[in-house]
Amino acid sequence: MSIAGEAWELLSDWLPGNHEPERPQLQLATVTDEGTPDVRTVLLTRFSPEGFWFNTDSRSRKAQQLRSTPAVALLFLWPGFTRQLSVQGVASVVPTSESAEAYQRRSPYLQQLAWQNTNAFAQLPASEREARWDAFTHSGDLSQPPPTWAGYLVRPERLTFWEGNPAAASRRTEFTWCAGEWRRTYLAG
Repeated sequence: MSIAGEAWELLSDWLPGNHEPERPQLQLATVTDEGTPDVRTVLLTRFSPEGFWFNTDSRSRKAQQLRSTPAVALLFLWPGFTRQLSVQGVASVVPTSESAEAYQRRSPYLQQLAWQNTNAFAQLPASEREARWDAFTHSGDLSQPPPTWAGYLVRPERLTFWEGNPAAASRRTEFTWCAGEWRRTYLAG
């Protein structure tokens, strides 16, 4: 179910290349055990015809929710609300080697965040968090990801590209995986 044709062309045009250091933010929606939606912002690690990758701590609420219900929605929003990409799909854990590779491409700040961004750390007063952060900055080992570092691949089943148009009504171009192919539909904005 690789992304191909016009859908892949649009993705390649809209999203920054995987080699670019600035990674786009996206909203990741998961489902709680009670069936309630839960959304937060994460960084896109990379994308390919297979789908979209992101990384997180395996102890996080989102990781727990993905273990129970792997169905997700992603939303990319461009500045000035000129474009929006909505993705519905299924997330799966990627091999540890892929997660480690993604960790190595992150900035030192984001690598340190992977080590220190825990619930226990969040409970500390600001002054203690800052002191521990500073101490880790000067003595912590960032060469390898923490053992709780996990990566996910979202394989899309639907891609919806919304584009504003100040001279006419906006329009959505939607690609849905159906019967072994991507089907395109145009929808009102």
